[in-house]
Amino acid sequence: MSVQEIAEKIKSRVASSGFDRSVKFDTGSDGVIVIDGATISTTDAPADCTIKLSLDDLDSLISGDLNPTMAFMTGKIKVEGDMTVAMALSQLIG
Repeated sequence: MSVQEIAEKIKSRVASSGFDRSVKFDTGSDGVIVIDGATISTTDAPADCTIKLSLDDLDSLISGDLNPTMAFMTGKIKVEGDMTVAMALSQLIG
């Protein structure tokens, strides 16, 4: 699944969530997804929190097949910036 397809998949969840911070999923050469409040973009931009992971792991995370806490503990996900934003986001996409 491409970054664009994943962004489309989570757009409705984000739009109705009331999430009011910004977070960037950085999948390296596969691209980025930036969630800023209720908007989603695949254009790189600064964010309160950056979550670095592979495109496959992002796909698994969004579909609920990858536990975000376990992924963080095992190093599949790296978080930079405001960790509380990542915690709030896990409630949204988990």
